[in-house]
Amino acid sequence: MHPTNRIPGLRETGGWVIPDRINMARQCLSQSRDSVAIVDLTEGGCKTITFGQLERFTDGIARTLQQHVKPGDCVGVLLSQSPWCAAAHLAIWKVGAISVPLFKLFKHDALASRVGDAGAQIVLTDLDGTTLLGDLARPVLVEQISPSDDPLSFADTGPEDPAILIYTSGTTGSPKGALHGHRVLTGHLPGVSISHNHLRDGDCLWTPADWAWIGGLFDVLMPGLALGIPVVAARLDKFTPEACADVVARGGVRNVFFPPTALRMLKAADQAIPGLRSVASGGEPLGAEMLAWGQQAFGLTINEFYGQTECNMVVSSCAEDFPVQPGCIGKPVPGHEVAVIDDDGNPTDEEGDVAIRHGSASMMLEYWNRPVATAEKFRGNWLITGDRGVWEGDYLRFVGRDDDVITSAGYRIGPAEIEDCLLTHPAVATVGVVGKPDPLRTEIVKAYVVLKPGAEASEPELQDWVKDRLAQYSYPREVAFLEELPMTVTGKVIRRELKALASREAAQ
Repeated sequence: MHPTNRIPGLRETGGWVIPDRINMARQCLSQSRDSVAIVDLTEGGCKTITFGQLERFTDGIARTLQQHVKPGDCVGVLLSQSPWCAAAHLAIWKVGAISVPLFKLFKHDALASRVGDAGAQIVLTDLDGTTLLGDLARPVLVEQISPSDDPLSFADTGPEDPAILIYTSGTTGSPKGALHGHRVLTGHLPGVSISHNHLRDGDCLWTPADWAWIGGLFDVLMPGLALGIPVVAARLDKFTPEACADVVARGGVRNVFFPPTALRMLKAADQAIPGLRSVASGGEPLGAEMLAWGQQAFGLTINEFYGQTECNMVVSSCAEDFPVQPGCIGKPVPGHEVAVIDDDGNPTDEEGDVAIRHGSASMMLEYWNRPVATAEKFRGNWLITGDRGVWEGDYLRFVGRDDDVITSAGYRIGPAEIEDCLLTHPAVATVGVVGKPDPLRTEIVKAYVVLKPGAEASEPELQDWVKDRLAQYSYPREVAFLEELPMTVTGKVIRRELKALASREAAQ
């Protein structure tokens, strides 16, 4: 499927290239000092930051950190896309501490829960971040730190030594901190390269996703640095199709990771973006309609990929290597053993739990301070993703979150297929499908729909749309129209809020 001699992070035999001593900062700063590391669009212009400059930024911050933290301490990073954000993480890793990415759109309680849980005494940030932090931790303003021409030695760390603590987006309960070791970057390299039809010289990466999340940090920024592929830093106060096209044009972007929400916005505006070599997307299944639109808008096939904060980039499509199959999220990425298993932990050809075998380099070490939750995440040697899937040949079809699957009149119904179908209706902008408690059927399918501006559609019209395209038993027996859906900051529909709404409706 994938010739392993073209895949970074893997030997030709397929095994991981992970030495006994490894530090992610060294991995990211190993390129020629004169090569471009980051294309900085954050100040309105276009400025290139070389690896030599990035290393000087990193060493300046690292020397400051040495005065305040010791190896193994947690240090927050409250910064948006910028060269300083990249240097902050690299500096923390260089001194052997643990970086904790924090999102600039978090309010006080969200910051307090994460900073408090991590025990972070120091947060690397900017002036805006100091206001957000208040008295939660000591802010250190990175832009006031002078770059250093005196290189600092890299901490002597191994692949299992903690490096980064990334909190989940909280779509399935309160956010948990996934603790990753220094091997996690290597674990992302195969999937990131494959999802962009094998990264190569002349490529340039960008994502509108914030670098506070695993998608921004490890699907784009850090793999780009490690592979010597320039990465564009751009701050979009609000994602718009026009702003997106401007970033791609000014930054010379060739490869984009678009979250599904961004793709839906581009599609709603019918925004074409020429000149790209690859587009990757992950987080939610896209469906045939979106893939068809992407072919027209970008002149290429969107590659879907799959993973989660706990173990990322384990399944991917690669249009250069094999045909993309609509409705499926791709094939297992070399280096990761992915299975669909039954309740006893045995692989099955039927629908079951999507699981990843222990040994994946992108797999977390543990949930921070949560030994019970860590144990519950595993079934034998398998990490249980909490997602349901089924094999179609060697392609993996995503059915839905384990707790999202709808049981109605004896049928098990995945919401993703119904959402994909409704999104093909010309009036529908976005949709969330959940099960609503029902005394007769256990649950009924309920769709919460946001219409495009100025568009109209009725409940019977959308019900018939699904009946005519999917199955009589899976159409939404109820359709509600909302102004907006509850979404995470990473653009995923928060189904638990929709399910709570449906449960309240059923109780009335």
